[in-house]
Amino acid sequence: MNSSFNTIINSEKPVLVDFFATWCGPCKMLGPILKEVKDSLGDRISIIKIDVDKNQQLASVYQVRGVPTMILFQNGKQLWRQSGVLEKDNLIKIILDKSNQ
Repeated sequence: MNSSFNTIINSEKPVLVDFFATWCGPCKMLGPILKEVKDSLGDRISIIKIDVDKNQQLASVYQVRGVPTMILFQNGKQLWRQSGVLEKDNLIKIILDKSNQ
């Protein structure tokens, strides 16, 4: 298991992990949406992208079967996960609802 990944997801700040693949069309659509989410929430959230082709072990640990899959962590706990693309406003609402912000 990747120790730096564990350090990141054990943050008190919510961490949204985007499991993606470079060949995936919906993943490319999600990129700009995630940037807007980060711009809106600023320091209240961390967003990291994990390339499933380069990190197959990590994808396997979290049972990522399809991309994009987003998983929200806080203090090392998985709070929420979903596969597919979401609108910016939906994503922000989920992040704020699920985390204790």
